[in-house]
Formats: sequence, structure tokens, C-alpha cells
Amino acid sequence: MIALEADRVWKYFGDYPAIRGVSFAAPPGACVALLGRNGAGKTTLLRMLAGLSTASQGNVRMLGQSVRSSEARLAIGLLGHGIGVYDELSALENLRHFATLYGLDRPADAAESWLERVNLANVKDSPVREFSRGMRQRLAVARAFLHSPRVLLLDEPFTSLDDRNIALLQSLTADALRGGATVIMSTHQLREAMELATHAVLLVRGKLGYFGPRPLEMLEDSGWLYRQYGEA
Repeated sequence: MIALEADRVWKYFGDYPAIRGVSFAAPPGACVALLGRNGAGKTTLLRMLAGLSTASQGNVRMLGQSVRSSEARLAIGLLGHGIGVYDELSALENLRHFATLYGLDRPADAAESWLERVNLANVKDSPVREFSRGMRQRLAVARAFLHSPRVLLLDEPFTSLDDRNIALLQSLTADALRGGATVIMSTHQLREAMELATHAVLLVRGKLGYFGPRPLEMLEDSGWLYRQYGEA
């Protein structure tokens, strides 16, 4: 069984190919670090994996079906550059709303539980517009993990988090992996990513430079993969 697959995927913006024939397949329970320099195409690829953007050529499949199907969309947890929560609602109202959309049996209980897990229970009734960037990021983390998704897509997930909350996110991600979830994590913070990654994808100017098990060399030298397969 393949959890998430990109099959000869291209993405054009006008005449410019931002993603060029990328193929890889992530097995269930894998944590794939999606790596590349600025402009390499990481966010563009991640948006296609999430079903938010359609490939110009090729296919993206999740659990054997189109990533744009309703079943696949319900199986995805997405943490992107946009926080994706409602400023005028409280933290509790936000998570209760999303829990209802995902069809959870007890949305209020799920919301309360996740606010505890991301250390926001003490401000659960405060409107999100009053939150700091880091607090908003933690709420977005809770929204992404809320429904126990089978595939987690994380785009620069450690942004705006301090060391304590980076450790929290790593712990939550490790728990999801132990539960059988597949994680695709785009990040520039290689030290944090390598603590979780089982595989790596390296994009070089929109092309696939490397896909495979995380090289052991990267545990001690985060730039190793770039020098071997990409740009130093």
C-alpha cells in the first residue's frame, strides 16, 4: 500500500515549469522531509499533494485514489503558510467548528482535548485576533491534527515556534507516525526535521534530485544531501 504518490507531476505557471516530472511514493508511517533551496518548488509541490492545486501533467494519488476526492481530502491534515483559523472566533469555537466539519462524534470534547495538548486551554475563550503569532501557529497545529488524519502535510511547521513548542510539535508528529500516519514535511530547519524523517525528497530547480531513505550522513551534517545531489 502506498499512502501518497506523485506520478510524473508537472506544474506550469504560464510557460514556466515550476515542477518538472517529479515522481515519488511515500509508504504508510513514513516521515518524508521535503527539502530544497528557496524557489525549488517545495510549496508548489506540497499544494498539489494537498489537492489545493491541480497538476498540469501527471497525477497525485492518496491511498489509491485521486487526492482531490472527498475521501482523500478528509484524510489530510494540512499546516501551511496561512494559519487557516478564524480571527473573530475564539480558540475553542475554531476547533469545535473544524471538528464538526470533519464529522467527529464529540466535537466539543475533541476541541477541548487539543487545546490542552497545545497549551492553549487557558485562553480557549479568547478571540484569535488577540493571539501572538506563536499562539496562532499552535492553534493551527491543533486544527491540522484534530481529526487524526492519515496523511499530514506540514509546510515550514516550526516557523514562529520557540524551542519548547518545537519540541511539542515534534512530539505530536512522532505520536501520529506511531499511529500509522504518513507525514510530508517541507522545512529549512533541517536539524528538527532529521530527528523525525525516515525519507527525504530533494527538489533542485523543480526537478527531483533525490528520493529515498534519509541518508545517515544528514544526522551529523544537514547539508550533505544538497552537496551530493543538489546545490552546495
